Amino acid sequence: MTENVNVQYVGFHAKALVREYRFLVRQALNETCEFTLTIVNEAFNSRRVRYQDAPEICSLKLHRELAAFANHPPQTHYRISEIELDEYRGSHAPKAAGYPYKPKATQDL
Repeated sequence: MTENVNVQYVGFHAKALVREYRFLVRQALNETCEFTLTIVNEAFNSRRVRYQDAPEICSLKLHRELAAFANHPPQTHYRISEIELDEYRGSHAPKAAGYPYKPKATQDL
């Protein structure tokens, strides 16, 4: 992003097939633009994404689009893809619990 922008999450609407997440982007010259990002309800129902993670997933996508197009993306509506959901889940997966100490090797007597 080349300018100072403020991205604000303003809420969501639950619809029959998707959940719409709305964001306002304010730029230095008092320009304001509203963006809508959607995630299909099936992703929530199948537990591929948690409701509490959805605003962050959408925010990350919006920030990527703003960065790619110098804060002026060609669209104001985006759909979060299955690939993006998988990437988010993979990057936020819990770490496997490890043992702090190595188990002693058993000795045969």
